Amino acid sequence: MHSNNKVFIATSIDGFIADSEGKVDWLDTIPNPDNNDMGYYEFMSGIDALIMGRNSFETVLSFGIDWPYKVPVFILSNTLAEIPSQVKNQKIELIKGDLKKITKSLYARGFERLYIDGGKTIQNFLREDLIDEMTITIIPVLLGDGIPLFSHNSRSLNFSCVNTKIYLDKIVQNKFVRRKE
Repeated sequence: MHSNNKVFIATSIDGFIADSEGKVDWLDTIPNPDNNDMGYYEFMSGIDALIMGRNSFETVLSFGIDWPYKVPVFILSNTLAEIPSQVKNQKIELIKGDLKKITKSLYARGFERLYIDGGKTIQNFLREDLIDEMTITIIPVLLGDGIPLFSHNSRSLNFSCVNTKIYLDKIVQNKFVRRKE
């Protein structure tokens, strides 16, 4: 069975996914009058399910919008005991434990193309070498501090940049695919 764990995320030039207060309003610093999705909907059309961390889940809930995901969402959390009432009727499950076991069980359930989202979640998946592809959109702003996309990893992981696009004449998006020698 072939799996494909993918990341689709935006960072500041200095590699942060949120500012020092956990906010992401800086993502909207470049005017986008036509609401260009920068490849997000095409990306999501190739996804079976999403795994996100509790912090990202709570950030999405804080937006005060309808639940934005059509695919099942698995929330990684050791502390969350139940799904909040405002999204109880959505396809959301709480999961915890060993990432390799979690992904293996999700693949067995037919969820082979997973969208991995959230800073710590992405870092933990990278530590376990469980990321096959990363699409990283760089917003031209320096935050100086915040929540980094990457953290310490005990080994080097090699990727190939297979595509680069420029959106709105200012935003650079790179797609990287894991090279396993």
